[in-house]
Amino acid sequence: MNNNINKTLIIGLGLIGGSLAKALKLNRQFGQIVGYDRDPEETQKGLQIGVIDIAADSLAEAVEQADLIVLAVPVKAMEKVLGDIAPFIAEETLITDVGSTKANVVAAAQRVFSSLPTGFVPGHPIAGSEKSGVDAADETLFEQHKVILTPLAESSSEAVNLLTLMWQSTGAEVLKMDVEKHDEVLAATSHLPHLLAFSLVDTLAQEQDNNTDIFRYAAGGFRDFTRIAGSDPTMWHDICLANKEAILAQLDCFIRGVSRLRTAIDSSDSESLLGTFTRARAAREHFSRILSGTAYSQDMSDQNVTFHTQPGGSVNGRIRVPGDKSISHRSIMLGSLADGVTEVTGFLEGEDSLATLQSFRDMGVVIEGPTDGEVTIYGVGLNGLKEPPGPIYVGNSGTSMRLLSGLLAAQSFDTELTGDASLTKRPMGRVADPLRLMGAEIETADNGRPPLKIKGGQKLSGIHYDMPMASAQVKSCLLLAGLYADGETSVTEPAPTRDHTERMLTGFGYPVKQDGSTAAVSSGGQLHATRIDVPADISSATFFMVAAAIAPGSDLTLEHVGINPTRIGIINILRLMGADLELQNEREVGGEPVADIRIKYAPLKGIHIPEDQVPLAIDEFPALFVAAACAEGTTIVSGAEELRVKESDRIQSMVDGLKALGVDIEGTPDGAIIQGGEIGGGVVESHDDHRIAMSFCVASLRATAEITINECQNVATSFPGFVELAQTAGIKVEKEEG
Repeated sequence: MNNNINKTLIIGLGLIGGSLAKALKLNRQFGQIVGYDRDPEETQKGLQIGVIDIAADSLAEAVEQADLIVLAVPVKAMEKVLGDIAPFIAEETLITDVGSTKANVVAAAQRVFSSLPTGFVPGHPIAGSEKSGVDAADETLFEQHKVILTPLAESSSEAVNLLTLMWQSTGAEVLKMDVEKHDEVLAATSHLPHLLAFSLVDTLAQEQDNNTDIFRYAAGGFRDFTRIAGSDPTMWHDICLANKEAILAQLDCFIRGVSRLRTAIDSSDSESLLGTFTRARAAREHFSRILSGTAYSQDMSDQNVTFHTQPGGSVNGRIRVPGDKSISHRSIMLGSLADGVTEVTGFLEGEDSLATLQSFRDMGVVIEGPTDGEVTIYGVGLNGLKEPPGPIYVGNSGTSMRLLSGLLAAQSFDTELTGDASLTKRPMGRVADPLRLMGAEIETADNGRPPLKIKGGQKLSGIHYDMPMASAQVKSCLLLAGLYADGETSVTEPAPTRDHTERMLTGFGYPVKQDGSTAAVSSGGQLHATRIDVPADISSATFFMVAAAIAPGSDLTLEHVGINPTRIGIINILRLMGADLELQNEREVGGEPVADIRIKYAPLKGIHIPEDQVPLAIDEFPALFVAAACAEGTTIVSGAEELRVKESDRIQSMVDGLKALGVDIEGTPDGAIIQGGEIGGGVVESHDDHRIAMSFCVASLRATAEITINECQNVATSFPGFVELAQTAGIKVEKEEG
């Protein structure tokens, strides 16, 4: 884009204005840099030390000649400066600012201009230093920092694009927010911490008897926390007044939290103290992970993970894959609703199950861990959940959203369930519709997609629901809602699906009726805390089972794998295809059957996969497509239409990817027809779907050339450490992050 900026005027040559001027002067993308400061000495100093190209003597003349004006003055002075320059601004001139509050800047501009200029786009760089003045100008100040633009209804798209380019030229990442959201977010994440630091230092300094010792023995943590109290007092005075309402709201919230903490300490309330500290630490770790280092966005799309695989090899040895995701989710949910302390081992520390864990922390449940798969849950009982402080964010986890919707439909408080960009494309009507039949009030976005807004205080009534499509998530959602509904809630499924919810409810002492394909619960029961040992996830084990089945020379044992009868479709199907697969050391742990699975290479043959096995292996089909591509003859998949509404359209994703690798495959509405043969190399898209990505890693064992797999960032949602374990077993895969 040709920016047509010949002169950029920076008004105010303090730290931010001076640093921006210096960065723009060095990159030479925005014309000559003109500087003006109310202190003429600062302006001249900026010229002498090379911060600016031209020192403006006349503000009016500089404004008339400028194509771009940046207001780097205190927020309190913004209206006066705008008033001074308004008569001289040309119609096409771009205008922005660097103030840390935006509503007051916009209000000032509205008072100055009869109508807001189309070139006016407020902005705020999230960067700073304890130093001030033009001497502190640092051209690298904005590198790898965020700049928030708050475009107005009047702002032209060209102005927004040019100002985005300006800030990007300094090395900054540019985000966009509306004005009100900006001030609310900054009040919590920047303004409040600064006020607390100032207040703490001021309070301790007034301790007449021991203030010297307090500061003499202050450790690094104290210095780190109070460092920001070295900022410009006048600036923070102005910010407090400019963003008064938002800051007061956050300050009141903080005071309530401190009051609760004081009460807990005073009464020696160990559980409340533990809850505060564990929730705080876990929340910080959780959101640092899912937000990829940003406190202003919940979008993982900026991440880019690519898998590069080399052809050939075999898998051998003994390995254990992470804990079962389905059981991990449910252990947190039911443990939180139980009376007493539930201890969990083998918990899957993937992003999906951690999202469920964080959801219940947000609703007031004290949860210790996870540490090496161990979690301790201090249950609050069926009616003990508290209103979360805001929307519940579940990342990429469809299981979290669907099961939580059943629980939240019966709570006394309103909630909103939201997720990442991928999850917001997935249908939620199949849980929302039957919940509405029970009396729930749920709003969804277009076509029944997230976010889900659930109104609290609704009286639920039990229903009988015949599921149109087999889905363990829908069944579980309704059974969990049934714990609160008047009367009996029963669900009949058209084909068997995983029964972890029914088994775990029974393990927690809650009665579940089973009559053929129908499961039913009634309200009025109680969940009692228990111990849960989560077996290894058969869905995660599937990738290595298929790997050993297709790669000559393989002999692999997978330890402690859950072999729930509703989950063993993958075992049955691989055996039908001729796999050499043996179950060893079969046993039961915590109500769930487990075994060690040994699988050795044997030539596979194509089959028509029995439709009664499809629901028992629904998550395993991406890997089964790879097995079929390596089998002799034709494999037909039918009755698997649910694959089209998973994290991606898994039928289409596998068809497109295998075709790119030279496989003869044809998609059908409910499956595919796959001709076994040679797998070549190439580039495939996983469409942000973890199971697609891992399946094509497995395909590399029989490929004739390198396979590159794009968009693999979501693998960690279900299988943390996949690449490392795959390398240990013998798959030649490398991960590239960028």
